[in-house]
Amino acid sequence: MKSFAAAAAVAASLAFALPASAAKIDDPLKFFEGKTESIGTVRLAMKKPFRSRAIGHGEIKADGTLELVQRVHDEGEQPRERRWRMRQTAPGRYAGTMSEAKGPVTVEEVGGRFRFRFRMDGSVAVEQWLTPMPDGRSARSVVTVRKYGVRVGGSDAMIRKLD
Repeated sequence: MKSFAAAAAVAASLAFALPASAAKIDDPLKFFEGKTESIGTVRLAMKKPFRSRAIGHGEIKADGTLELVQRVHDEGEQPRERRWRMRQTAPGRYAGTMSEAKGPVTVEEVGGRFRFRFRMDGSVAVEQWLTPMPDGRSARSVVTVRKYGVRVGGSDAMIRKLD
């Protein structure tokens, strides 16, 4: 059950969203330079829903890679740090790593939205859809967490740029 909670909390506090005008942006990773915030609710099978909040600090390195460090606060748990390294691999496609994922994180643009996929310990698969909002500074995140192909949880969150 702990891996379910971790997967859903990770997904709820992801801070990799793009502005609504994403199609016109030359380098969407720049959205994450500076400070971002995610606030959401995580729902897991046989567990009471809980709030999750993450504050992210991102930097674009000389090679174009985004390095994002998040301070994650899940209700009832001690705060922890999560680290991301993401880069563009092709138009509309991104790949990288995240400290709580087992293996690579992949992201693809699909009809103006962004689909994240990654795995976590315990045969847990996470799929997240980010939908940019019209303000260009926030996105809605909807996550599905599956174990052995069966839905065991999810989350709904809003992500916004703070600077």
